[in-house]
Amino acid sequence: ISAQRIAIARDAAFSFAYPHLLEGWRRAGAEILPFSPLADEAPDEGADLVWLPGGYPELHAGRIAGATRFLAGLRAHARTGPIHGECGGYMVLGETLIDKDGTAHAMAGLLGLVTSFESRRLHLGYRRAELLAPMPGHAPGTRLRGHEFHYSTILSQPDAALARVTDANGADVAETGSRRGPVTGSFFHLIAEDPR
Repeated sequence: ISAQRIAIARDAAFSFAYPHLLEGWRRAGAEILPFSPLADEAPDEGADLVWLPGGYPELHAGRIAGATRFLAGLRAHARTGPIHGECGGYMVLGETLIDKDGTAHAMAGLLGLVTSFESRRLHLGYRRAELLAPMPGHAPGTRLRGHEFHYSTILSQPDAALARVTDANGADVAETGSRRGPVTGSFFHLIAEDPR
């Protein structure tokens, strides 16, 4: 990854990032700058990249919606640099997250995504993705391997697709991810580039 200062969300709502991914960034010389959205901390203003990993934002949607410093910091960074969200991080980059009780919570609004934890359905499996646009550290056309594991359902995904995504059997997957300017996200948890 080309970013040298990576702000990464780390708390109970953003707890899932593959250790080998973070270690690879460190080996490449990147400085990892953790921050806590649940403590209403904004990403470091000097970061080259903001990364929101997976986790359980649907269990903390009210706190995240009220984290004004965090959300303002995300929006400010999107004006100058890239942001990527995986799974739970992707949901927080969207417009709205509906919790298990059916309450709609406004999120960052950097993508048009609307997701619902009220309409739960298991989405699980290994994925292959071919990027249709760049995402941090990867050029368009790059093939990636990863996995998807979430119960939230997409109600609206109006932005341009980030990737063509298939399951382990080669069937197309509807969860293509989204992109808008320097902001990208997907339900796909990156494992590695796909050498095929």
